[in-house]
Amino acid sequence: MGSSALIGAVIGFGSSQTINNVAAGLYVIVSKPFRVKDYVKIGDVEGQVEEISINYTKLYTPTFNLLEIPNVQVLNSRVLNCTHEGFIKNTFLFTVPHLVPVGNEEVLSRCIRPAIEEISERYPKVMLRKPEAYFEASVPFGRSYKIRIFVPKGHAKTLFMIQAELSNRIMDFWDRERLKPAPAQ
Repeated sequence: MGSSALIGAVIGFGSSQTINNVAAGLYVIVSKPFRVKDYVKIGDVEGQVEEISINYTKLYTPTFNLLEIPNVQVLNSRVLNCTHEGFIKNTFLFTVPHLVPVGNEEVLSRCIRPAIEEISERYPKVMLRKPEAYFEASVPFGRSYKIRIFVPKGHAKTLFMIQAELSNRIMDFWDRERLKPAPAQ
């Protein structure tokens, strides 16, 4: 008798979880906080929406994986839709260490902007406009810069590749700056 009560409780709990998820799925489908091919950040997860079903929202992530998020989790998370006016506006942080005595404007002009120029010339048809870069903050181990990339809606794979390539080029420029001899005094 005790095992049947336990089984009944497990089934009851499982069905209430399923009912909650289906209700959340209906809410997501009706309220439309995002659409298929939008680039979203749901809690601490981000990616391009590939499918919205009654139970799950599927995201194509920056790690090139397909992630299923239960709709009840979508409903209980902060949702940021990065797709506007037909294109993705994605911002990422780039931090450089305080190892080299150069100012914020120098980092922007010597490292970040040249990398942006190179990438913009390499992908003129893919990016809808040139990436933007701004100083964000000085943190204990370095300085952070916000970099925003603009690609057409539905092109998350392109976004991921451009972001990685842009980061690599910025680091190449930074390494050159870092390895320059210190000015004579």
